[in-house]
Amino acid sequence: MIKRKLHFSAWQFILASVFVTFSTLSVYGQDAATNDGEPAAPVEAAGSGNAAAGEALFKANCASCHKLYKKAVGPALHEVSQKYDREWLYSWIKNSAALIASGDAQALAIYNEYNQTAMNAFPQLSNTDIDNILAYTDTPKPAPTAAVAGATGAEQSTGTADNSLNSIVLAALALILVLLVALLFVVNSTLKRFADANGIQTDFEEEKEVRRPIWKAFAENQFLVLVSAVFLLLASAYFAYGALMSVGVDQGYAPVQPIHYSHRIHAGTSQIECKYCHSSARESKHSGIPSLNVCMNCHKSIGEVADATYQEGINEYGIDYNKEIQKLYAATGWDSDEQAFTGETQPVRWVRIHNLPDLAYFNHAQHVTAGNIACQQCHGPVEEMEVMYQYSPLTMGWCINCHRETNVDLANNGYYEKIHEELSKQRGGKQLTIADLGGLECGKCHY
Repeated sequence: MIKRKLHFSAWQFILASVFVTFSTLSVYGQDAATNDGEPAAPVEAAGSGNAAAGEALFKANCASCHKLYKKAVGPALHEVSQKYDREWLYSWIKNSAALIASGDAQALAIYNEYNQTAMNAFPQLSNTDIDNILAYTDTPKPAPTAAVAGATGAEQSTGTADNSLNSIVLAALALILVLLVALLFVVNSTLKRFADANGIQTDFEEEKEVRRPIWKAFAENQFLVLVSAVFLLLASAYFAYGALMSVGVDQGYAPVQPIHYSHRIHAGTSQIECKYCHSSARESKHSGIPSLNVCMNCHKSIGEVADATYQEGINEYGIDYNKEIQKLYAATGWDSDEQAFTGETQPVRWVRIHNLPDLAYFNHAQHVTAGNIACQQCHGPVEEMEVMYQYSPLTMGWCINCHRETNVDLANNGYYEKIHEELSKQRGGKQLTIADLGGLECGKCHY
């Protein structure tokens, strides 16, 4: 028998109506948000040059020493065309050394202010090229997002009218919903009274058959009990063995570092070689932690990331890359505004990721230099990692399998050519592996 109630459809309709109302609210809210806050039109750069062409020239010739709105190796160049005569700028950019040698007062003042650092000469730039660069440097500094999102008076009035219309529509929909709910309650009550007056049964009790509990039937079947017990014992042994074998295995370990460092940007996008930072991996047992001076080789001039990279960090990883660069400056004692070291340094407590037990010997130089093993073979696709993590298990079995499968590079080992030939003959002419050269001996890694 099926238990039926006459009023169930009313509740379903109420829930559906509420859902439609909230969906309408969200749609109108999105429309209002879309109509409001349109970005302001870009302001054309001042000057007679082409700012777009000047941007390309600036990045190719000037960006290594200058920034638009901030001091770098050289002064900030924003609105530099308004500070100096244009003809003087032509002479200064094409050959600053000649202008200094002539005794020009402005040239000498700049030269002495920046510790007599010589500026590169750019005789290949024409006056038109310089005009384009100056037009780019006159570009107004972008306003914050909140300020740019402002609207004009006409736009605000239009938005107010749209909001009023939306409010009227929503109020009408809410009134219709209330009326429908009230109507459903009246209909439901009327139908119940009609059923009671005519003796119509609306609720039916379901007749349930008495069944034997499944656990009781299972307990009385000795074969099933025996099979289940054996299965549970084997499964417990399997998982216990797996848990014990995973002790000390930190595969996937990705600790939070005091300064967020994106290998994806440095090794991937910028294509910086691993051994540029981890230079000791070529000739030492350890790859080493790069000195912060290595970081400052680039970040002395790179104080902020590009806007697209910044937004990518915020939206996808929740990381403000510019703040992480400021942490680097604080650690090294670098004043980016004055372009000078303050001497007030702070230690960076990096968290170690890859760690072998003391009983195991591993030499980076032996693998990187002599074996020509790529860093990615052990550390994984580092160029794709936003957060560095332990890619490989680093267990003894993993190392042994690598020694069994890795062929010896004979091209750069001419000194052992005769030994390799004899070993190859003893093994039927097959390609030699690390295991053939004693790579499976205990004393190679355990000393």
